[in-house]
Amino acid sequence: MEKRPQVLIAPAKYVQGAGVLDEIGEYVALLGDKVLVAGGARGLGETRAGREHSFVKNGISQAEFAFGGEASDREIERLASACVSGKYEVIMASGGGKVIDAVKSAAEDTGTASVIVPTIASNDAPCSALSVIYNEDGTFNRLRPLKRNPDLVLVDTSIIARAPARFLVSGMGDALATWFEADACRKSGAVNGLTNGSITATAITLARLSFDTLIEFGLEAKKACENKTVNMALERVVEANTLLSGIGFESGGVAAAHALSEGFSLVPEMHSFMHGEMVAFGLLAQLLLGGSEGDETQSIFRFCHSVGLPVTLADLNADKVERSALLRAAEFAASPGRPSGNMPFKVTAEMLLDAIFAADAIGCTLKANNG
Repeated sequence: MEKRPQVLIAPAKYVQGAGVLDEIGEYVALLGDKVLVAGGARGLGETRAGREHSFVKNGISQAEFAFGGEASDREIERLASACVSGKYEVIMASGGGKVIDAVKSAAEDTGTASVIVPTIASNDAPCSALSVIYNEDGTFNRLRPLKRNPDLVLVDTSIIARAPARFLVSGMGDALATWFEADACRKSGAVNGLTNGSITATAITLARLSFDTLIEFGLEAKKACENKTVNMALERVVEANTLLSGIGFESGGVAAAHALSEGFSLVPEMHSFMHGEMVAFGLLAQLLLGGSEGDETQSIFRFCHSVGLPVTLADLNADKVERSALLRAAEFAASPGRPSGNMPFKVTAEMLLDAIFAADAIGCTLKANNG
């Protein structure tokens, strides 16, 4: 692999805590005084009261944009057009990963500042200079690298705690893979397409911290979210899901786990599952690619089962999917240009398919033994 300088990228500013939405105007005022806020009904509703109070206090005007639900080229163009016609200085995302990716792309297309206010902690999209673009039917289209990271990421953990715990757990699945994928990239010497560089010691350390945080606090954080409460465990896991994983994956790179999640988007039966849920199962398969079923791998299976992440194909509604359909997903994941090429050894579709079934077998045994 080509040797490149070590590069780390991150959002310009990250703010997290219970109730910080009430202070958003102070931060946004540094970027502009006319804001277009994009989100779905729940996303907009969760931030509306805090936005209105803080924006008025800081002399900021705003309008809401009803997001269509898919981070597609068409939706991004619609959002960019609304931004230009309204002469907005800032585009803000209020919601989950897809509206976040659409806002980041539209901000780049219009030269507008971007503010990200996630209302769920379901993935590490908020901090990155990357958008996952989907087709109108929800299938994966491509990854779109962006020229810069968001100007502001503000995470109000009291909002995160009000969301269904499944979202937080999905974020754990996405973040769980960060360390193993970044480590694979480090071992292979892969050039990171997002930074055009190699991983820094800082990024690999943050990726590991993300993993360690999840293992220590993940189950407690899930219980806090189920009870709609904010405690230290929830704060730690939200930071791991959002900031630590965001920097770790973006400045470190992704590998087979994310390649498989992209491939799984070709399986209609899996379309109702979240990105982090598919990444988690992809990670279990990645861990088995080298034939390893050691103590660490077994402990990760147990962790996933304990918090409710998928450990079997049945958990992804794919236990009755034809082998040929899973092979197509594996072929996509192993195709040239996919992140499976960042593994420290050559990965084929057959290897990925075997790993999928091996992970399913271990997961089935685990569930049979533990209920």
